[in-house]
Amino acid sequence: MAHHLSNHQSITCPVSRTAEIICGKWTLLIIRDLARETQRFCQLERSLTGISPKTLSDRLHVLEREGIVRRQTFGEVPPRVEYSLTEKGRSLAEVIEVMRAFGTRWLADKGPCTDEPPPEKTPAAGDLVSGVK
Repeated sequence: MAHHLSNHQSITCPVSRTAEIICGKWTLLIIRDLARETQRFCQLERSLTGISPKTLSDRLHVLEREGIVRRQTFGEVPPRVEYSLTEKGRSLAEVIEVMRAFGTRWLADKGPCTDEPPPEKTPAAGDLVSGVK
């Protein structure tokens, strides 16, 4: 028997709310790439083969509005814009690592993966989220 959430439940359910944010095509891959390092728009576009500039721009705007991505503009000529993850975004990177572990364990026989995990780093003060690195 299927169980359907009411509109109120779907808005307040933490799993449903998180899914609303990250379910868009490319969103998790953008977060994955920004977990590695701060990047410029063109770097993200190159690493996400097949994404259109409009889609990348739209996803970045949504992630910025949700407080997951920080957009920093530098007053240079030509203008330079860099994207990085906020603390909230870095905690989503942990979700991606769990997905990577699941895929490695249960889906590895589906073909090669060129995805590499982000490099390990020593957490700075304030980088710990709920006591988890």
